[in-house]
Amino acid sequence: MTRRLAQVAKKVGVSEATVSRVLNNKPGVSEATREAVLSALDVLGYERPTQLRGERARLVGLVLPELQNPIFPAFAEVIGGALAQQGLTPVLCTQTKGGVSEADYVQLLLQQQVSGVVFAGGLYAQADAPHDHYRLLADRKIPVVLVNAAIEHLGFPGVSCDDAVAVEQSWRHLSSLGHERIGLVLGPADHQPSQRKLAAARAAADAGGGRLPDEYVARAMFSLEGGQAAAARLLERGVTGIICASDPIALGAVRAARRRGLDVPGEVSVVGFDDSAFMNCTEPPLTTVRQPIEAMGRAAVELLALQIGGSSVPTEELLFEPELVVRGSTGQAPRG
Repeated sequence: MTRRLAQVAKKVGVSEATVSRVLNNKPGVSEATREAVLSALDVLGYERPTQLRGERARLVGLVLPELQNPIFPAFAEVIGGALAQQGLTPVLCTQTKGGVSEADYVQLLLQQQVSGVVFAGGLYAQADAPHDHYRLLADRKIPVVLVNAAIEHLGFPGVSCDDAVAVEQSWRHLSSLGHERIGLVLGPADHQPSQRKLAAARAAADAGGGRLPDEYVARAMFSLEGGQAAAARLLERGVTGIICASDPIALGAVRAARRRGLDVPGEVSVVGFDDSAFMNCTEPPLTTVRQPIEAMGRAAVELLALQIGGSSVPTEELLFEPELVVRGSTGQAPRG
C-alpha cells in the first residue's frame, strides 16, 4: 500500500496524505485533484477502491503508429502522465501491420464515448492516406490534437517539432566538418515532416552556394532495415554525410556503412532525428536532433484539456525548437 501511495503521489504531484484521503473518500480534496488521483490509479494499473469503482474515468484516446521506434513510447509516457494530472485516463491505441487500423480505432474510441483524442504520429501526416476518420471526429465535435506535422485543411490544433530547424542544424554541423556530399534518408514522398525536411535541406544547400542533387535523396520506411537499404544507395553515389528522418533509420545507415567496410565517423558521418532512448549507448553514440517531447506532450494535453473544458483554441500549429546533440557518429569529412 505504501508503495502504491508513493507511486500515485509522484504521478500526480501531490502528497501521499492527499492520495490517502482520496482513496478513503475523505473530504478536504479538490475535485480536480481527486479526479487526477483516480486517473493515476487507472494509468498505473491499480484497482480503484470498491466504493469508487462506479465512477467512470474520463477517457482520452492516445493513438500511436507503432511502439518499435522508442520515440513513441516516450511520447506516450509524457502524454499519459500529463493526462492523468488533468484527471483524464489515456486509452492507448497502437497500430500493427495487418492489425487494427487507425480508422477502426477511431470507431472503437467513439463507442467508448471518449472525451478527446491525441494522435502522436499517424495518417494525418501523409497526404495520400485516407482521412475520413478525422472528418468523422470533426463532425462529432470530438476534441483532437495532432503531434507533428499534419496535412493542411484538417482543422485540428497541433504541436510539432520544427523540421526545418532540425535539418538546418544537421546540415550546418556536417558542413562545418567539411562535408560537401551530404545526402538525406527521408520517409515517403507524401509524408509532411519529410517534405519539410527536404525543403530545408535544399535551402541550406543553396545558401551554401551548392545544390542538393536528386540522387542524394533516398526514401525509406521508418525502420532500421529501411534506413540500411536507402543509405546503401546513397553510399554508392559517394555521399560522406547522411541526415536521417529518424534514429532507427540512422542506425540502419551506420550498419550500411559498416557492411561496405566504411568507418563511422572516419569515412561516413550520420545524423539521426528524435534522440530516442539509448542513442547515447550505440556504437558509435549517435549524433542526432532531439525533439522536445516533454514540452510538446504537455502542450498537446493542455490544448486538449482546454477543448474538453469548452474553450476554443487556435488551430495554428505550435512549433517547438529542436536541439542538435553531437556525439560520436559525425566527424571530419574524409580527404580526397
